[in-house]
Amino acid sequence: MSDSVHTNGKRKTAKARATVKEGEGTLRINSRPVHLWANQSDMQAERIKEPLNIAGEDIVGDLDIRVDANGGGKQGQTEAIRMAIARGLVEYTDSDQLERDFRDYDRNMMVEDPRRTETRKPSQSSKGARHKQQKSYR
Repeated sequence: MSDSVHTNGKRKTAKARATVKEGEGTLRINSRPVHLWANQSDMQAERIKEPLNIAGEDIVGDLDIRVDANGGGKQGQTEAIRMAIARGLVEYTDSDQLERDFRDYDRNMMVEDPRRTETRKPSQSSKGARHKQQKSYR
C-alpha cells in the first residue's frame, strides 16, 4: 500500500479526480460530506457508496477519500465519482480480487463508457447530428 493515490473517472462530460490516503474513514466530494453533496437524492449517495460497500469496512474504515467533480450534470458526476473511487481503492490496495469484484458487480466502475455525442454535420439544421430539413412533396 502506498501513501496516497490519485485516480480519475469520466462519464460523458463529467470528470472526477479522487485522492485516497490513510485517515479516519471520511468521504468528501468538492470539500463537502457525501450526504450534503447529494442532498437532493439518496439514490446518488447510494450509488457513490457502492464501491465502499463492495470493498468492505475492513479496507475502507481507515481511508480518507477526497473527490473533486466538475462538468456534466449531477448523474454524470455521480457515475464519474463512483468510477474514480473504485479505481482509487483498487490502486491503493493493489488487489486483483477487488478489481474483479468491481467488474463483476458493474463493469462501468472500472471501465469508461466510450460513447460520445456525434458531431453535427455541415449544411444541416442545428437540432442534431443527422437532423435534416423536412421535405414536402405536395
